[in-house]
Amino acid sequence: MKIVVIGAGIVGASAAYHLARNNHEVTLIDKQHEGAATAAGAGIVCPWVSSEKEKNVDWYRIAKESARLYPQLIEQLRQDGEEETGYKKVGALCVSENRETLHTIETELRDKYGSAPEMGDIQRLTANEARELFPALQEKLEAVFVPGAARVDGRLLRDAMVRAAKKHGAKILYGEASLVHEQDTVTGVRLNNEIIHADTVLIAAGAWTPALVKPFGVNLKVEPQRGQIAHIKLPNTDTSDWPVILPESSHYMLAFDDSRIVAGATRETGSGFDYQTTAGGMHEVLTNALAVAPGLNNGTMEEVRIGFRPMGPDILPLLGTLDHVQHVVIATGLGASGLTMGPYVGILAASLASGEDIAVDLNAYWPERE
Repeated sequence: MKIVVIGAGIVGASAAYHLARNNHEVTLIDKQHEGAATAAGAGIVCPWVSSEKEKNVDWYRIAKESARLYPQLIEQLRQDGEEETGYKKVGALCVSENRETLHTIETELRDKYGSAPEMGDIQRLTANEARELFPALQEKLEAVFVPGAARVDGRLLRDAMVRAAKKHGAKILYGEASLVHEQDTVTGVRLNNEIIHADTVLIAAGAWTPALVKPFGVNLKVEPQRGQIAHIKLPNTDTSDWPVILPESSHYMLAFDDSRIVAGATRETGSGFDYQTTAGGMHEVLTNALAVAPGLNNGTMEEVRIGFRPMGPDILPLLGTLDHVQHVVIATGLGASGLTMGPYVGILAASLASGEDIAVDLNAYWPERE
């Protein structure tokens, strides 16, 4: 089949890669928007820790499966010659001063272990034991350690999948695509005054997806939510094995191999596509980070990344076909879960686009829901 994928973020790159591996004729098109969520995000792969999201069965189903499949994806990319994926299983520390809170977290995780053994053997850690794993932590914070959790650099993983897709024959093009159609049937896309015919068009353009289908009268409930995320350098410090930090808030921290700690992130609903770093945003991020990890106080600010999360009408992705527009698949609306579940959502979208059977009931993810 001839399939065009619009959007080379984590979802689109995954879809294009898997379609190309399955010998479809794939064209991947990306506008390279400023503020693309994948380029800004630092990913945490730990869907088992209790939250409002995890309590949603439909969210947890996809997130858990994505975490389970991540190692297979990384091995598959390695076989395709892609070693630099930014993925590493380093574990996660759920931290708190409240021992009852930690007991609840530990109990809930152990209850889930039977259906998700990939989370690893849960451990309760003292404050000293937690700081042995993440030396910058506040000295009163005890922890529950989830060894199966991982971190991933969105840029590196996206680029690895795009390169691998190209090795399997995918064409990679850049520019602003629009849909070509005959009445309510999409027949391809227009890019730079050229028409590229396709049997199916898979739209994974993040927060920019609604604009592509608006000419058909389709009003997808997806809005950009700005996230500002700080990258802090700790010179002469080996942070390569430091675990992800999950405090009792929506903020987080994770470390990478280059003495870099990522602290994030703001969740600025109603921001539109206003690409800017704000004093208030950085104050929020750094205040939260330093309260949890005062050892970062002498770190240097290396970079601030800004991304626009595609936020849907609820916490579930928008994934599926449209009611009155033929030969289009929508895959967007992952919000703050993009790097957690994006690769698996891309696989599901690829299966939809190529007409393969899917084991997951997608009714809950219908793209046109209010």
